[in-house]
Amino acid sequence: MGLNDKIDAKTNQAKGKVKEELGEKFGDRSTELEGKGEQVKGELKEGWENVKDAADDVKDAARKATD
Repeated sequence: MGLNDKIDAKTNQAKGKVKEELGEKFGDRSTELEGKGEQVKGELKEGWENVKDAADDVKDAARKATD
């Protein structure tokens, strides 16, 4: 997973958590839900990057096995 992609995924998760908590604290359901959505977006992005990393690992292992 690229460093920029990792940072982006974690940033979405962190921003989402802050928005969710602010929404809860101030009774703003819209902000709270927006925050939850950003967290999910970050988690999905992180998961996709993990899948790509695993595919690269398999590809590398296959190359080494054929060398």
